[in-house]
Amino acid sequence: MSKATPTAQLSEAGLSIWLDDLSRGRLDSGSLQKLIDEKNVVGVTTNPSIFQAAITTGNDYDAKIAELAAQGASVDETIFEITTADVADACDLFAPVAAATAGFDGRVSIEVDPRLAWDTEGTIAEAKVLHKKVGKDNVLIKIPATRQGLAAITATLAEGISVNVTLIFSLERYRAVINAFQSGLEQAHENGHDLSTIHSVASFFVSRVDTEIDKRLDAIGTDDAKALKGRAGVANARLAYQVYEELFATERWASLTKVGARPQRPLWASTGVKDPAYPDTLYVTELVAADVVNTMPEKTLDATFDHGVVTGDTISGTYGDAKAVLDAIDALGISYDEVVALLESEGLDKFVDSWKSLLADVESALAAARKG
Repeated sequence: MSKATPTAQLSEAGLSIWLDDLSRGRLDSGSLQKLIDEKNVVGVTTNPSIFQAAITTGNDYDAKIAELAAQGASVDETIFEITTADVADACDLFAPVAAATAGFDGRVSIEVDPRLAWDTEGTIAEAKVLHKKVGKDNVLIKIPATRQGLAAITATLAEGISVNVTLIFSLERYRAVINAFQSGLEQAHENGHDLSTIHSVASFFVSRVDTEIDKRLDAIGTDDAKALKGRAGVANARLAYQVYEELFATERWASLTKVGARPQRPLWASTGVKDPAYPDTLYVTELVAADVVNTMPEKTLDATFDHGVVTGDTISGTYGDAKAVLDAIDALGISYDEVVALLESEGLDKFVDSWKSLLADVESALAAARKG
């Protein structure tokens, strides 16, 4: 690799760095622009927990909430206005990156109301409303990869709307996501949309897999079990990249590329290390390959920039070893299917809880503003 910074080396290796955070303070202070300029950040992801933290911390939103209170806005309307405004402004900030990369990067994601995760039609309707409200070509609408979400992903893409599919934990579900994506593009083509303008990423979660499986390995407590700690998350993600390579090398996909389709890139999410015993760049440097995105919390981005050791592609050629890791975990009686189902359920619950907390906090702020 070159002598450039580790984040620049990641970019050279074909990995796109997106920041997993957004707030009005980041936009107004110039800190987000600084990350673009200095640390090779080329996109942003948001989720309900990020917005809950941003809006309820500090006073960056006080004036806007007071303005909306004076207009008689409801709590849902207030949150909608605040979050879409932040995303639209971030889209403007990243517009030059989007233009330079033909839309692959320079993307900003906004998630549908997490309470709709089990409601196909509700998700489709919300995706359309968010897309229209933000009104930027480089926005991605985030839709959770629940079973009900799969049909919503297809229908949203069929409308020509770019999608970030989120909360993917299992290889089986990832295959279903890619099928939903390709079905969406087929329908979009039938509907007369230019496929070259439709983009998508599939957010495959990493660290949470280790957190849950490590807990079960500790409970077993043998030397064989302890030797497998901290290895499942990377192994699972590497096998996901193998699925990506397989399903984007089919005749079905080749026929879509002939009419302008762009591939749905894998995105590594949940890449902040939860266990301090592990290297703080584990889920970055061990998951480098061409045409992937890594969305990092700022702490992980800073660690990578400071001392990440980037050695090029660390995924290709690892599939046999990765499968052996998951097989060894299964042999100890830890059910992969049970773990990934639990992680999806917990992930959705976390986002719903964050959204409910945000609703309560904004309702209180609106009430206080109305009292003057």
